[in-house]
Amino acid sequence: MPDASHAFPALPSRPGVGYKPQHFTDILNDPSPVGWLEIHAENYMGDGGRPLAQLRALAERFPISVHGVGLSIGGEARLDPDHLARLKHLCDWLNPASFSEHLAWSTHDSHFLNDLLPLPYTDDTLTRVADHIDEVQSVLGRRMLLENPSSYLAFTESIWSETDFLAEIVRRTGCGLLLDVNNVFVSATNLDYSPQGYIDTYPLDAVGEIHLGGHDEDEDDHGAPLLIDSHGREVVDPVWALLDFTLDKSGPRPVLVEWDTDVPDWPVLADEARRAEAALTRALA
Repeated sequence: MPDASHAFPALPSRPGVGYKPQHFTDILNDPSPVGWLEIHAENYMGDGGRPLAQLRALAERFPISVHGVGLSIGGEARLDPDHLARLKHLCDWLNPASFSEHLAWSTHDSHFLNDLLPLPYTDDTLTRVADHIDEVQSVLGRRMLLENPSSYLAFTESIWSETDFLAEIVRRTGCGLLLDVNNVFVSATNLDYSPQGYIDTYPLDAVGEIHLGGHDEDEDDHGAPLLIDSHGREVVDPVWALLDFTLDKSGPRPVLVEWDTDVPDWPVLADEARRAEAALTRALA
């Protein structure tokens, strides 16, 4: 189990945004309503330069959440010890308020695949993911959060529902959860189930962060809707509604707006953060 001093992320129940360097000056000059920032760990594992200098300046003013995309928590091979060591170095000097990773895999043999690939929810997968999370938490000395994936297919060999699988991971490892409501909406649309029903069975008491972002719309070979988790546009109204539904059940939590491709000017992203702030205000009421 991780150290109890890291039992819950020290993030405010306010809106945050994914940090992009082109917004550095705007954030310092007028960050409202943003109360915290997220960075992708792999962008800050170097030894110096402008990225780290900017991050140090931001960390003096904002709680920082570190989000990993390269550990391959669900991969069959052991975790890359060099990658884990670089991650530990980053977390040691930055002392972030939160660290999270994805329930996914992205490695095969010595190859790294630039994608977050899905997993079958089996007992073997459960044991492997739990072992990897135990190792991460032991090395980092802090509780990590695990993010639910965007799904485009379901595995016939799965014997656990996704929410039960996540709840059992929490029970075995003591980790927390990062609930991405856009991922829920994408998966529910693609696999034809109720996103509200998913939230009803989700272990909300373990949630340390809530994320939302934009997605692209397409069709599959049969003409059915196919949503792609792109983080390249504004959050759509049904996802905002799902956020309201979630916060009504969970109470206020730190809420992050992600926008990773086709990044807009700062006022556009700040407006998305204001919508998140309004959702949190409604939850408080």
